[in-house]
Amino acid sequence: MGKLINLNTFKAFFRSEQIGGIILICCVIISLLIANSSLNDEFSSILAQQLGYESSDIQLKYSVSLWINDGLMAIFFLLVGLEIKREIVEGELSSPKKAAMPIFAALGGMLVPAAVYAIFNLNAPTSHGWGIPMATDIAFALGVISLLGKRVPASLKIFLAALAIVDDLGAILVIAIFYTNELHWMQLLYSAGILALLVGMNFMGVKKLIFYIIPGIFLWYFIHHSGIHATIAGVLLALTIPTNETAVESPLEKLEHMLVRPVNFVIMPIFAIANTNIRFEKQMIDGLYSPLGIGIILGLLVGKPIGITLFSWLSVKFGFSTLPSKSSWNHVIGLGFLAGIGFTMSIFIGLLSFSDPEYQVEAKFSILVASVLAGVVGYLYLSMLNSKRKKRIEKQRLASNF
Repeated sequence: MGKLINLNTFKAFFRSEQIGGIILICCVIISLLIANSSLNDEFSSILAQQLGYESSDIQLKYSVSLWINDGLMAIFFLLVGLEIKREIVEGELSSPKKAAMPIFAALGGMLVPAAVYAIFNLNAPTSHGWGIPMATDIAFALGVISLLGKRVPASLKIFLAALAIVDDLGAILVIAIFYTNELHWMQLLYSAGILALLVGMNFMGVKKLIFYIIPGIFLWYFIHHSGIHATIAGVLLALTIPTNETAVESPLEKLEHMLVRPVNFVIMPIFAIANTNIRFEKQMIDGLYSPLGIGIILGLLVGKPIGITLFSWLSVKFGFSTLPSKSSWNHVIGLGFLAGIGFTMSIFIGLLSFSDPEYQVEAKFSILVASVLAGVVGYLYLSMLNSKRKKRIEKQRLASNF
């Protein structure tokens, strides 16, 4: 009997949304330990190992690291895109006003952190890094909020996912416009043609997933070769997958169910291990007090929550949007802190911003510190809100008994 109870408890834990976040954090710790041990060189060589196929016409040979960040993460973005589309059609974002709020929030979450960084780095050699604190690492942000489970309204996860996608799309545009040396327009034209084909199949009522997945692979290939971050292909593909508002399982819901476990228990842990391998160096501490470090930390830790909350408030004030269901402005502030987890995309922009290795190291460590602080503060803040809500409900219950 005891074994049966233990087995059922384990199954419930494994199926819980929180396990994905716990695994993610464990992988971050493992990666940091590897990076600062004798295994670092061997691990780095594995990430640099070239895999794939190449010829005079086809280039599909990349490092393991790139396959993870551009390939596997495109699948993650596909899953998140599917969730967002489902919510737009039949869920939390089906109202235009509710769908508008993540857009306004993301806009504030990009502009204010960039302005904070620019103020501290005005006329400095590091001024070009203004795009670093604009980004939100959607994977880690969703990983942290998943740890809260039912302690936050379900609508907040959807709001954070939508906000982070808009934020990442904004970061991708910033990279394409300000940090990319060359865009390949012919590849973009091919991508547009494939996207038009996918939209056309949706319009004509094509339901078989295979007819979307195969063109989606080619969409990823051409976007990747265009000079734009390839993960956007996952979001674009998701938006073309058919769905419905009935109880009958749609192609979108079928694909979503297929991807949930592989993404949560395989792709995200691999992503965390590959991208948290930061080797600590002495000069990193000094970098935290430089204009570069201060700009990044304050941009992510202060600029993000201020920008997201302010622009969200303005959008509600002027009637453009409404708060997510069962949430409050305090919840929006908490999500603002979680959105300060910049990490991977911020590091990527940091590497594009500076050619000087010293600035790159300072930026990496500042991003790591700011992201950890943002995650911890956001988690504790939202947990505190839930505790206060429970106490308030308990007081009301006791008062009603007298």
